[in-house]
Amino acid sequence: MEQPFAQEEESATAQEQSHSPHDDDEPHEQLGAYIKPVRVVQSPSEETMLLWGLGQPAACKNNAFVRQSSHTLSLDSCGRRITLVQSPSSMSAPGVTGAVMWDSGIILAKFLEHSVDSGQLSLKGTRAVELGAGCGLVGIVGSLLGANVVLTDLPDRLKLLKKNVETNVGEGMTRGSAKVGELTWGDQIESELIDPSEPDFLFGSDVIYSESAVDDLLTTLKELSGPHTTIFLAGELRNDAILECFLEGAMDDFVIGCIDQGQWHPDFKSNRVALFVLVKKSSIELEPDYLFL
Repeated sequence: MEQPFAQEEESATAQEQSHSPHDDDEPHEQLGAYIKPVRVVQSPSEETMLLWGLGQPAACKNNAFVRQSSHTLSLDSCGRRITLVQSPSSMSAPGVTGAVMWDSGIILAKFLEHSVDSGQLSLKGTRAVELGAGCGLVGIVGSLLGANVVLTDLPDRLKLLKKNVETNVGEGMTRGSAKVGELTWGDQIESELIDPSEPDFLFGSDVIYSESAVDDLLTTLKELSGPHTTIFLAGELRNDAILECFLEGAMDDFVIGCIDQGQWHPDFKSNRVALFVLVKKSSIELEPDYLFL
């Protein structure tokens, strides 16, 4: 039986306070294709202290926008009803999190929709790749907004992903397109993902979940992104050490912005989730200092 979206909990969660303060002393920049300035992450340790200290994610409701025990989840987006199949029984397998939806996926999908609707972002005619797509919501919404999306995941996750894409993205159903592809982080990138050039966008929700996977995720982000790629990541705030590890590694190659909740979809906010936008540092920024001595 289809599990309807919990409107009353959505509204309650939307009233939560933003975990990111508007501090005029903090640097804000426009990063990549996202027009609105965002707060630039200066220190991984300070960022995690800010998110956990002010946001108090552990005190906020978990899974406010999803029902992980249900075999289906429905969400209204882009003027349509999206219905996703989930596999709750798969959650018993170690390391399997993509068989059900998480709040971070809902929030990222609705953020993309809200940003396009408000003119802060344009996806029409762009190329995008979703990493660790799981049930596929973010990539499906991206295609509804006009992007040509490749939704990727591990080989044993593709059956569920393909079913959801086929159900929600058919001919004439979207402004863009969506197809499914296999991708294991850290492995060599298939040429179709970066040919003729790197994608315009990379999407990922709940991809920062394991310290052991951080290096492979960063390798894939670096190989898939070019100077004109904008990366949007939504993270579940479960473990500050894992997020700090990711931010420390990512800052070597990327400028990272934390997107304040005031820029999210007004009905889809949670202090248990953080939204980041990343762009690759310029070649000059990456040159070692000794080359200029």
